[in-house]
Amino acid sequence: MDALVMCGGRGTRLDAPVEKPLVDICGRPMLDRVAAALRDSSVESVRAVTSPHTPNTRDRAADLGLDPIEAPGDGYVSDLGFALARVSRPAVTVVSDLPLVAPEHVDAVVAAADGGAATACVPVELKRELGASVDDALVFDHERTAVCPTGLGVVGPADADGETDAETNTDTNTDADTNTDSTMYLSTDTRLALNVNRPTDIALAEDRCE
Repeated sequence: MDALVMCGGRGTRLDAPVEKPLVDICGRPMLDRVAAALRDSSVESVRAVTSPHTPNTRDRAADLGLDPIEAPGDGYVSDLGFALARVSRPAVTVVSDLPLVAPEHVDAVVAAADGGAATACVPVELKRELGASVDDALVFDHERTAVCPTGLGVVGPADADGETDAETNTDTNTDADTNTDSTMYLSTDTRLALNVNRPTDIALAEDRCE
């Protein structure tokens, strides 16, 4: 199975001196951490989806052997669709701002997808307890619990016509093929609850990184 690291966004909320995927968490760029987790998982290949907004990330991805896919940079949904057209499916997708993602998380979501689509989510309450940033636009109700996507998921197979449309949000993916039901993978693992979107999230991640 192919895996895509989504790292083409502007990252304006983080206001960092480097491109967002290159922000260090405990001495290692987030891109390096996510790529290492994927490579230690069951996925077969890892590619980085960059854009004109992240030229230094593209160079770093090439150094890591990630074979970058240069997307147009027109937004998460557009870039994801562009990348999906260039890999086999199902495919794992993960945002580059999830620095504590681990191989076991990836494998658990792949298992939950079972050849289809799956979305990893965490309870909003968990993020708020940690003090992690929450994008209210991404919050939804699941069995009377407010949850939000982590940015880790599996996009299911394309339909019979080869379409690659995915039902996603614009920041953290809730990947699901338009013709395939997406399985919910709900986790209370704090490592999946820490997306680095704001400066305060960096300190939270560094307090918990290995």
